[in-house]
Amino acid sequence: MNEYSEECLITFLKNQGQLFDEPVAESLAEAEAFLEDCMAVVVNSLDEVRAYFEENGADIEGMSDEELEDASEVFVLPDDTYLIVEG
Repeated sequence: MNEYSEECLITFLKNQGQLFDEPVAESLAEAEAFLEDCMAVVVNSLDEVRAYFEENGADIEGMSDEELEDASEVFVLPDDTYLIVEG
């Protein structure tokens, strides 16, 4: 089970529209349960974001760091880490 910081949960709640057409969570508890269910991960750098996608077979060849950071599945957290949510 992952532990998601309060900042992580708040960021996801506020920005979930970048990945989903309709809200999937309306509270911190719902956000945490959703992230746990879809096995969302927090990584420390864009290099780790790139490695995560490569390990999971995503076609990211040729994507710049900026394009990777702007991917709908990637949420930039206030502490400069990244939440990856597979929709």
